[in-house]
Formats: sequence, structure tokens, C-alpha cells
Amino acid sequence: MTEQPAADTAGDHDLAAELAGRAGELLLGVRGELGFGDTRALKDTGDLRAHEYLMGELARRRPGDAILSEEGRSSVAAKRARGDDRSPTGNTADEVRLAADRVWIVDPLDGTREFSEEGRADWAVHVALWEKGRLVAGAVALPAQGRTLRTAPGGALDEPSDGGRAAGLRVSAPEPGRLRVAVSRSRPPEFLERLAVRLGEAGVEVELVPIGSAGAKIAAVLLAEVDAYVHAGGQYEWDSAAPVAVAVAAGAHVSRISGAAPAYNQKDPRLPDILVCHPGSASTLLTGIRDVTAAPPG
Repeated sequence: MTEQPAADTAGDHDLAAELAGRAGELLLGVRGELGFGDTRALKDTGDLRAHEYLMGELARRRPGDAILSEEGRSSVAAKRARGDDRSPTGNTADEVRLAADRVWIVDPLDGTREFSEEGRADWAVHVALWEKGRLVAGAVALPAQGRTLRTAPGGALDEPSDGGRAAGLRVSAPEPGRLRVAVSRSRPPEFLERLAVRLGEAGVEVELVPIGSAGAKIAAVLLAEVDAYVHAGGQYEWDSAAPVAVAVAAGAHVSRISGAAPAYNQKDPRLPDILVCHPGSASTLLTGIRDVTAAPPG
């Protein structure tokens, strides 16, 4: 095996933010180029172009690292974009990825449905770096919102896309006795309705707030637009790796809905549930989740 050059670990935070932001700009360009008349072509073109950009830049700038991308799965190998008959560039082989010290976990377009709907801004680009058992860098670009939420040495930043000054990012405590919980627009887990009732019985008013992509939901927690994100409807590592990296850096509680820590760079990339909130809300939410998942509905 050819020896690869060492990665610039000090620049991993910056690289994640740069690549996520530039992929986001590319996606805005795709929206402008194709318009919204053919949503399937728009989704496929956006997915493929952002994926190929990220795969190419990571291969060039971090050649010794492995890559796991949503669009690199064999199950999407037949996807085509308008005027392009290429299959998406494949991920690093599983046996190589699982033995690697450094793995980039990316979602080139998180929230394809929202991306294809004119006027919607709740979609994202995810770029995260896993190293030796933990997430060490990540960025969530929100192109239509004009910002990127990213990790930085010692914390997290909210970085405007126009080159303006970045602001420190820290998760905020919710209003006492009230929780705004981000949920899926199209398929909110049924148990969240029961969770809202259960917490209401305990004196906590719960408002369920529909938001598009997973990245946009976790970003909403960090930007104090909602207080928590609870999901149990099925996801993969690329859906949460980058936003989880930023959330942890911003001081948020992040766990599975069981309370266990999420694990990344696994053989099976399914990671079906997640909880992100202020640490002060974690016990209340985990207790409520435990109660409603242990009891049968009805």
C-alpha cells in the first residue's frame, strides 16, 4: 500500500466548513439553473453534483482518509442526473473504512424534499470527520439561510456565508415549563404525540415544530429556534454526524433515545434515533421517552 501524506489535522475544522459551504453554493446554483419544474431532476442533479464535489475535494486534500457518503452507497448506483449518465463515485470499501483512523462522513444534500421546494430553507450539507472512535470536526451548511454552523478549536461557530464575522455558538436553556420540539414535516414519530401528552401531565408544555432536514432541525436547536430534537423514525450516520459534532461542540446534550452515546463509523451505518437538547432538559426528555416507549400506545 502506498504511504499517504499526513493530514493537516489543525485545519480539519476549517476544511469541513469550507467544503460544506462550497457544496451549498453549488446547490444554490443548481436550484437557479434547473428551477423547480422537475423536482426529480432537481433532486438527482443536486445530490450528484454535491456528492462528486465533496468526494473529489476530500480525495485531493485528505488522500489518506476514508469517506462515507450517503450518495456513495451501492443502492443509489443507478441514480442519474439530467444530462449525466455517471453513477455516483463509490465510498471507501467497508473493510478499509472500518480499519481507518480517520473517516469523513458526509451528506451532500440533507433534505432533498425541501431543496426541491421553492422558498424552503430547511435543507443542509453535512461534512464531519470521525477519528479514532469519536467525531472531531463537523460543519452544517444552511445555504438558503446564508450560514454555516461549524466546529472550531474549543467550541462552535455560526459563520455567515457572506464573509461576515462569525459568532460563538452555544446551546441555550429553554423557557421553564415549556419545550419546543423539532419533528419531521412528513412523518413525525407517533410516540412524540404521546411524549407531548406525558410531559404535559408532568407540567411541561410541549409544542411540536415541523422542520425539514435533520441538519436543519439540530441547527434550530443550536440557534434557539426550538429547544430539542427527538427522532426515532430511522436514520443513518450521515444524517446526524456533522450536526452532532457541532451540537457537542456547542455544549448540547446528544444521545440515542435510550440515553446511550451514538456510535459512528460502524459496519452497519444505520443510526435510527437521536436526542439533541440543552443538558438541563435531557433528564426530563429521556424519562418521558422511556415512559412512552415502555407503555403500549392507546
